[in-house]
Amino acid sequence: MIIQPRDESWGRRLLHFHGSALSKIRLRLAVVTLIAFGVTAYHLMQFGDGVLDLHIAPFSLIGLALGIFLGFRNNAAYDRYWEGRKLWGSLVNTSRSFARMSLNVLTNQATDHAEPNQSALEQLQTELVHRTIAYVHSLRLHLRHQTDDLSELEPLLGHEEITEIGGQLNVPAAILQRTSARIKEARERGWLSDYHLPLLEEQLTTFTDIQGGCERIKNTPIPYAYTILIHRIVAVYCFGLPFGVVSTTLWATPIVVCLIAYAFFGLDAVGDEIEDPFGEEVNDLPLCQLSTMIEINLREALGETEVPKPLLPDERHTVR
Repeated sequence: MIIQPRDESWGRRLLHFHGSALSKIRLRLAVVTLIAFGVTAYHLMQFGDGVLDLHIAPFSLIGLALGIFLGFRNNAAYDRYWEGRKLWGSLVNTSRSFARMSLNVLTNQATDHAEPNQSALEQLQTELVHRTIAYVHSLRLHLRHQTDDLSELEPLLGHEEITEIGGQLNVPAAILQRTSARIKEARERGWLSDYHLPLLEEQLTTFTDIQGGCERIKNTPIPYAYTILIHRIVAVYCFGLPFGVVSTTLWATPIVVCLIAYAFFGLDAVGDEIEDPFGEEVNDLPLCQLSTMIEINLREALGETEVPKPLLPDERHTVR
């Protein structure tokens, strides 16, 4: 994600290239502009008595319809992007709540038969919080198809467990399953009352709901037929535009065509990029920053002093 400084000038933002649609559409935009130059030169030299000229009216009607079509498509793409951000916002809150409850409701006075082993209790509390951190990082890796390497989770879960869950298709779900088993163990050892057990399980259910929402966005893209139709219509329209406007705009045809093509190609490219908010492109959600922030919050809740540093935007105002 690109995070622009609030004091950035209008002119500087206008000329910003990194993260803009122009970085993706420059080649096709250059081709359309070159075609416009060729059509303009042919028209002005009057070769063929205007045989290349088309009427502008059809392009006006098609352009209006195409603009509406692109608007609907981009609204659908942005809805997916914003839903992804809300799900990760909910993940932040649920992680904090689960950690707080793990540290406060697990006590050796929860039941009459509670084991008095305070050291073992504190160890379990720490483990549950670390499991929450591991779950958040594993969800990030899962959504980005990077679960082949789980080495960053090893300090949180241990080598043995990483080996056991590493071959599973859904690593975050496996971590939640094992976390639920540890909560059950806490109940059996008397550290968790019957009243608080459903509350902790409810938090795990919320984790599952959040993960399911993210997976729905990740695994169900906008229908391919819809996307390819827009790509084709935009391409045909932009590449044919010089022939439709040259008799009206004359020498200004390359400029007019370039501006119109930039708008249509740009909207098409933006819709493509934000459709999947969990990727690693510059305009995708900063999952690394969010998961690191959760880890910092939870480690501080444990009283740990060695915590990761917050991920800040780099020199290009980008944070992953």
